[in-house]
Amino acid sequence: MIQVNQTTISEQAVMAEVQYHPASTKRAATLKAAESLIIGELLRQRANALELVTSTNPAEEERILDELIAREVAIPTATEKECEQYYKQNPKRFESSPLLEISHILLAASPDDDNARVEAKARSEIIIEQLQQGERFADLARRYSACPSKETDGNLGQISRGQTVAEFERQIFNAQPGLMPQGIESRYGIHVVYIHRKIEGQTLPFNAVKQRISDYLNEKVRRKALAQYIHQLIIEAEIHGYDFNLSDSPLMQ
Repeated sequence: MIQVNQTTISEQAVMAEVQYHPASTKRAATLKAAESLIIGELLRQRANALELVTSTNPAEEERILDELIAREVAIPTATEKECEQYYKQNPKRFESSPLLEISHILLAASPDDDNARVEAKARSEIIIEQLQQGERFADLARRYSACPSKETDGNLGQISRGQTVAEFERQIFNAQPGLMPQGIESRYGIHVVYIHRKIEGQTLPFNAVKQRISDYLNEKVRRKALAQYIHQLIIEAEIHGYDFNLSDSPLMQ
């Protein structure tokens, strides 16, 4: 049982809340649930103190919370100068994705079939050697590939980041044009890859990303201001049955 300024939060309420706070252990989930209920109660009590009408309707509660925050929390907005400074300090964040034009030969093998993956790896080495000796990629793709792209000689066309699985993407976007000297492993098997062309990403102009930067910085400041506001409510409250000093929540960092 938890007391928050004379208001009781029962053990049953905490247990019911646990389902909304997945964690690596039951104890961690329980702590998160308790913390969430305590913070919610503190916000309700503060809204009552300011004579904001509370409600059990979730949409109405959200509106009241927004009104409470607007009244109680000063949240500055990012200036254009701050946005431009962030842009200059983080140029890699604002590059367009490189474009690759590639062909591949997929030697299918399930992730949990070790024998099939060993065989696929060995086959990929043979195919790469054949290609290095002058065999046509299109011919070998049509003969060996398990991907539908074999009907177009293994050609996947132009791809950018986010269009392929992560383990495949990591390898190809760090490679240079030409035949990759080793097969690439993915959840689908082993890929023999030829990169026909690589167009490097370009830094986007500031005006094209200014709004995105502003939204990011404003949300970051908002979260920090809310955390400080809630922290102050916790300090001023009488809370029994829960110790925020034992919490590893980001709120308390």
